[in-house]
Amino acid sequence: MEDKTVIITSVNEAWAAPGSLLDLYMDSFKNGEGIAHLLNHVLIIAVDPAGFRRCKVVHPHCYHLEVKNMNLSSAKRFMTKDYLELVWTKLSLQQRILELGYNFVFTDCDMVLFRDPFRHINLYADMTTSSDDYSTARSPLSNPLNTGFYYMKATNRSISMIRYWQAARPRFPNSHDQAVFGNIKHELVAKLDARIEPLDTVYFAGFCEYHDDFARIVTMHADCCIGLDTKVHDLRGIIADWRNYTGLSLEEEKKGGFKWTYPKRCRDSIGWRKPIHP
Repeated sequence: MEDKTVIITSVNEAWAAPGSLLDLYMDSFKNGEGIAHLLNHVLIIAVDPAGFRRCKVVHPHCYHLEVKNMNLSSAKRFMTKDYLELVWTKLSLQQRILELGYNFVFTDCDMVLFRDPFRHINLYADMTTSSDDYSTARSPLSNPLNTGFYYMKATNRSISMIRYWQAARPRFPNSHDQAVFGNIKHELVAKLDARIEPLDTVYFAGFCEYHDDFARIVTMHADCCIGLDTKVHDLRGIIADWRNYTGLSLEEEKKGGFKWTYPKRCRDSIGWRKPIHP
C-alpha cells in the first residue's frame, strides 16, 4: 500500500491444503465488498516447506519462516509445545517488519473478511486489536483482547512494545502470545505510553461473540474453537450466509432478520458460554 502497510497471515501444510483455511481466507477477499485489491498486499508466512509450496501455487507473496527443530506441518493443537514455539516465532518476524518501516495488520488464517478493515482501524493508535467480547461500558483495556487480528504502526514505540512483549515471555511460562499480552497490556500503557484500542465485535466478530448485523460486519474469526476440521466446517456455514445475503435484492435486504448460522461445532468444542457484559 502507499503508506507501507502489509497484511500478514500464517499457514502450515494442514492450513494451506486445498479446501482448508487458506482457501477460505483468500476467497473471502474475492467475495467481499470491494476488497479483492487487498490481496495484493497480503504476505503469507509459511512455517513449513509443504505450506510454502502450496502458498506459491495460490499466491504471489509467500515467505518461508524456518522454525528450527520443530515439526509444524500438522494442525497443531492449541497450547502444545510446537504451537507455542510457532506463535512466538511469528512475533519475532512481526518485530522485524516494523523495524523495516512497514505497518502491518496481522490476521489469523482461520478468519474470513467481508469489508475493508482499514475503515474501522484507529490509525493514530500504536496498536488496534480485536476482542473476544466487547462492551462500551468497560474501559478499553478491560475488554478481553484477542490478537488474532491486530494492526500496528511502524513507530519506535510499537517496536518497543513488541520487544517488551517478547521479553515478558519467561515471566509467564507455557503461555501463548495472547495470554502474555493480556497480562502486560497495562504495563505497555504505563511504561511505554502505548496507545492500544480494542475493536468492536459488531465489526470484527468471532465465534466467541458476534452480532447478526450483516450490514456492518467486517471480519469473522473462528475463535472459541478447537480443531482444524471444526473451524473449516463452521466457517463454511458463515461464508454461505454471506453469499446468500449479498445475493438478495434491495427489497429483500430491507426486510432484515438475517442471522448467521450458529457455529455449533466450534462452540461445542470449548463448552462455550455467552459472555456476561457489564
